[in-house]
Amino acid sequence: MFVRAYLRASTEEQNAERALHQLDNFAIANNFRIASYYIENESGASLQRPELFRLLRECQKGDVLLVEQVDRLSRLSFEDWDKLKDEIKSRGVRVVALDLPTSWELLEVSEDLNSRIKDAFNSMMLDVLAAVARKDYEDRRRRQVQGIEKAKKAGKYRGRRENKERNRKIYDLLLKGLSWSEICELTGASRSTLSRIKKTYSVS
Repeated sequence: MFVRAYLRASTEEQNAERALHQLDNFAIANNFRIASYYIENESGASLQRPELFRLLRECQKGDVLLVEQVDRLSRLSFEDWDKLKDEIKSRGVRVVALDLPTSWELLEVSEDLNSRIKDAFNSMMLDVLAAVARKDYEDRRRRQVQGIEKAKKAGKYRGRRENKERNRKIYDLLLKGLSWSEICELTGASRSTLSRIKKTYSVS
């Protein structure tokens, strides 16, 4: 059994590595070692997450996908969450989240009836927390839109300030031929940001 840690942040302003120490401390407290880390800056509301799916491709049956919180794994719509769950289940991967204590027992490999009951209960709780995470995402987006509309009416909305220094660095790295994964790791930018810069500057 391998434990593989997945860390995600949704924007370039966030640092996905902030949870690294928490996951490491959890591993030490529970006497196991994290075999590998998969870190990316992508939205939890999208299935376009290369590192998450690389993790799943590299998993073997019985491996553990470790996350700090369920919302790091999913803020997906119900349909997309079902797709991700099917992918996880088809590979025989168990999800353990620090904010879901019932999942911690899945770190122990067992195939008895009691273990299967725990697995089923954990799956149900994952569904609940994923639904809560999605609702929180939708509520925040709605409040954000309302706030922008209010600011526009008051003549106070100027949009997000461009990070020109970071974008110039990304542009230079694209010209040098670095991979998107390498650029994301070096700059902390998301793939959507890279895509926007590539289109803006017409980088081939």
